[in-house]
Amino acid sequence: MSVYIAHRLFAAHDRALAADLADRLAGKIGPDRVFLPFCDTDEEDLVAEVKGRRLFELDRDRLGRLDAMIAILHGPSLDDGVCMEIGYAAASDVPVIVVSTDFQTYSMTETGAHLEFPDPLIQAVATQIVRVPKLGPPTLSPAPDQSRFHGFRARNAAQTGAALDEAVDTLLALPDRSTLRTGSPSDIGTHMYVEASPYTAWGRDPLAEACVDAGHTVMVPQRFTATSPVAGALADLTAVRSAARLLADVSGPETPPGTALLIGAALASGVRIAAFQPRVTFTHAHGREPNWRNLMVQYAADAHLDSGEAVLSWLTV
Repeated sequence: MSVYIAHRLFAAHDRALAADLADRLAGKIGPDRVFLPFCDTDEEDLVAEVKGRRLFELDRDRLGRLDAMIAILHGPSLDDGVCMEIGYAAASDVPVIVVSTDFQTYSMTETGAHLEFPDPLIQAVATQIVRVPKLGPPTLSPAPDQSRFHGFRARNAAQTGAALDEAVDTLLALPDRSTLRTGSPSDIGTHMYVEASPYTAWGRDPLAEACVDAGHTVMVPQRFTATSPVAGALADLTAVRSAARLLADVSGPETPPGTALLIGAALASGVRIAAFQPRVTFTHAHGREPNWRNLMVQYAADAHLDSGEAVLSWLTV
């Protein structure tokens, strides 16, 4: 069994949490069967001509030969790189266990069904969700010299520890090859799937309209307006996996989580991908080229479009 640990990796506390999970899992199946990005790609010290692309290639190579994934996702702002990796695994029929300590749930409307994550795609493709939303129990007899902060830290550590242990146990209980609800990959069709930004008003979609005006058959997201968001999410995933092209608006502080997931699924399915980002910003890291999106999103895309004219040009290629 080869297991990929998908995690946010930009801050030390996120990397430490993922390393804790990897260590617990390695104790059960052996360290050579666990892949931990950043650690196992030697990201801090890696030297390459185009470092970001090389890191993407290393991660994608491992994504192409794994047996299972454990993904760590917390809070309303989900890491777009992790979501892309989840989409890639899901489209490859690899079981995905998502672990979270978020105490919130989410819904598409005020009275709608509660979801585990802000975008129903995560819930739709997850083989199992391990959610431990409450603090660990308080210490019954704290030492007199211990502050309340020490006790609070201990309760949080107990919560995360319980979540990680449950994730490992859930993985070990999976069948040899769990079957996802996504079904077998469809043949590539002729339609185009257009994923507008979920942060804009629903209704008129200039990207979809441009594609229709150019003569393309267009499919758009169903999950945000469907009676069953999870069923709508699965329909979106199926539509992307069978599309000829995916045009995705990746605008925002990070690529929206569902959009990133669909980009991963499209890449695994051989679908051409264009990322639309009219207002471009960049991130910078030591030894790495400037990047306009998370590496897993940027290098998955065949084209980066920043205007309506660029979209029209891409549609004719």
